[in-house]
Order: sequence, then structure tokens, then C-alpha cells
Amino acid sequence: MPAEWRLHAATWITWPHNRDTWPGAFEPVEPIMDRAVRALAESETVHVNARSPEAAVLLEKRFADAANVIVHVIPNNDAWIRDHGATFVTRTGLRDGAADPAPDGTSNGPSDVPPVAAVNWRYNAWGGKYPPWDLDEQVATKMAATLGVPVFDSPLYCEGGALETDGAGLVMTTASCLLNANRNPSWTRREVEAHLGAMIGATEFLWLPGTELAGDDTDGHIDNLARFTPTGHTLVACCNDRDDPNAAVTQLNLDYLRAWRSHAGRALDVVELELPRPLFHEDSRLPASYANYYVANEVILLPVYGQKDRDQQAIDVVGAHHPGRHVVPIDCTDLVWGLGAFHCLTQQVPAGR
Repeated sequence: MPAEWRLHAATWITWPHNRDTWPGAFEPVEPIMDRAVRALAESETVHVNARSPEAAVLLEKRFADAANVIVHVIPNNDAWIRDHGATFVTRTGLRDGAADPAPDGTSNGPSDVPPVAAVNWRYNAWGGKYPPWDLDEQVATKMAATLGVPVFDSPLYCEGGALETDGAGLVMTTASCLLNANRNPSWTRREVEAHLGAMIGATEFLWLPGTELAGDDTDGHIDNLARFTPTGHTLVACCNDRDDPNAAVTQLNLDYLRAWRSHAGRALDVVELELPRPLFHEDSRLPASYANYYVANEVILLPVYGQKDRDQQAIDVVGAHHPGRHVVPIDCTDLVWGLGAFHCLTQQVPAGR
């Protein structure tokens, strides 16, 4: 599984339609996603899953003036493609130090352009929380068929938001998610590690001890907590307000990551990424995090939350650790009412053949 910052052939999204995911406040969601798609399409193809032929017609009209947007009819239950969609892998992994193929797929030789395949994890809507998920279970294989790439079926219940990789074998995840009884009750940590080694090339693991942020319904997806960067740093969500329940969760993660050493004795270079101040919809705490950004070929979709000081701090930190990319901050105060942001709503397809 290449690092997210390696060259993409495309980004894939599932267009939001499930009003139960944003109860009473669905209307702002589509304009936010429209802006995100257009920002991505400036530098890469964007595949958009429509739930029906009728929805596809509307999406084709919506993006008729945008280059590089391709609409597919792939029925689905909800929009969270990071979790229900395919995880794409390459045979060589496109690890740091290896040459990326050019955007048109050309290279200096066959070995520079690795084959791409899809992993189809088992999926049960975050431990059976949101039925039905029957259509979402089929999305990954349909994405692979659309691209004409092989698909590897996994027996592990796993969502893409539970996995963060540096592209060189190091994978970061949480036990509260992958070892949860609502997903994989019979799997041991060692068995999960061995399986992830086979499926995505993982050779070393970081199991964060902190569980989910307040308001999170994923049992602690890593993409809300910590991210690797192309500068070699690890951005970690933190909360310095001791009265906030997120303070204890994030401090556990910070302490663990600062103390961690690789098999070779390498330490991580940890950088704090301050969470926004608490956000609520009515009486519900929202799992707002700046770590839920998405790294595309030339831009970074960064969720911001109408907090000028915290938003700017996040723009500066994320931008500094992704040189050569333009940070596109988009207000996600309404989007995060669905309990996710841009990383949850995107899936990268690595460049390859």
C-alpha cells in the first residue's frame, strides 16, 4: 500500500445521498463535496459513484463544466468510501526513493510502473452500527472491475480509515478498532499483523493506545488521530484543554509515539496538531479533527471549522509537512455532523498499470 502522498492515478468518492447520516442538515453537504471534487479535478481524475442511473444523470450535469470527473453507477448505502471502498495496492509499493511514474503512466522502464490491484476488506458498517450495508459491501469489487484490476478478498473486517502507512512497511492503527469484538472477535493481534503483511505489505506496526475522539463512531479510526507525512514527521492530534475528554485520549497517543522505536531503533519525529475547540450539533459532540485531511497530487483537502486561530494553525502545520502541495481549507462544520470529513470521503488510486 503506497503512502497517500505518492502519485495518484485518480481519487474515488461516493456521492453523499443518505439523509439519515446528516439528520436535519443534509443541504450543505453537496455544495461542500462539489467544491472538494473540483479542487481535486484540477490535478487528477475523480471517479464519482452514483447510487442509481437517475443520480448519475444529475451528477453528470453538475460536473459537465469540470474536466477529469467520471461518474459511475455503483449502488451504495452511504458516502464513506474510505471505509467501504477498495484499498488499492501495488506490487512494489512505490516506496520512498522509488521513482513515481509520470501522470500519463509513462516511465523509463516496466519496473517503474507497478501493477495495481484492489483489496476488498469485509465490511459491516463500523461494527454493525448502521444497517443496511449490503450495497456498500459490493462497492470495492465494482471499483476494481471498473478499473480492470485484480481484487484480493480479505476475511478481515477492516475499514480504510483504520490504516495509515508510510509506504515503506510501517502501518499505524488502533486496537480499539481492528481488535474490537464487533469486527474481529476471534483474531489475535499477531494474526492481524500477519494478515496485513500479506495484504498491504506491512512489516512493522504502531498500535495507538488511545481510543476514539469524543463523538467518533468508528471505535478509533487512525485517520482522525495521527498521520505520516512525506517530510518524515508524524502529525498527531492533541488537546491541551484538560477538561476536554479528548485530552486524555490524545496524550496516551503522544506518549506512546514519542517512546516508540522501530526494529532498527529509529524514533518518530512527532509534531502536535491541535484539535479544534469542541463542536456540537444540537447536543451531540462532533469528532472534528484536522487530521482527517486528504493528500492529492497537488492539493490537500483540509477540513476547517470556523475557528480562525485553530484553522490557521492547522493550515500552517499540514502545509509545512507536505511541501509542493497547496492546502485547500474548506469549512466542514456542517459536513462533520455526518461524523467524518474529507479523508473518510475519499480513496486514492495509485499510479500504475
